[in-house]
Amino acid sequence: MGQSVRCLASYEGQTAEGTAELETDELRFRGPFRLNVPLRDVRSVVALDGRLELTFAGGAVAFDLGPKAAPWADRILHPPSLLDKLGVRAGQRVRLIPAADGVLADKDFRQALVEAGASLSEGTSSGADEPPDLLFFGATVVADLEDVPRLSAALPPQGALWIVYPKGRREIREGDVLAAGRAAGLTDVKVTRFSETHTALKFVVPRAKRARQAT
Repeated sequence: MGQSVRCLASYEGQTAEGTAELETDELRFRGPFRLNVPLRDVRSVVALDGRLELTFAGGAVAFDLGPKAAPWADRILHPPSLLDKLGVRAGQRVRLIPAADGVLADKDFRQALVEAGASLSEGTSSGADEPPDLLFFGATVVADLEDVPRLSAALPPQGALWIVYPKGRREIREGDVLAAGRAAGLTDVKVTRFSETHTALKFVVPRAKRARQAT
């Protein structure tokens, strides 16, 4: 989830008040004029005296962000990696359950998990396995989501289930994924871009349920 702030923006001779939103892949402005700045197109970033100035493929734009200017500049210049966005840390137990499209079988993704210090396993758990801290489940059609209740039951109180699904497909939509996670008793807390073709939704055990499991 991104950050937003009310501010003045100046672009192509226009200056207006509106809301600037810094998301994972773009900076947006919504006001009397609208602007989307893909972060991959940003060529320069300067933060000075509370003013954030960008040049990008579409020209130059400035935002009067006050104390937010420097942190936003740093985030644009040093974007989080995919593993940062997914919350992967050294020592975590990570289990992958790939879908038919093979997105979670990607060698580079697996190698990045290992290099980050995660303990990696694959497939559904056996009774002897320790529960995973992070469980990545690939889904390509709505029918795949029938496994979500069983997977949610395998999570420890502080664990998380990431459901990774293709973008822009009629066979499975964000609403289907949200409904499946909520029906399984989980709480959705984050959505992130997994790749050019896939989105990931994060679900966790509700706090009240965690407290009951801990007692």
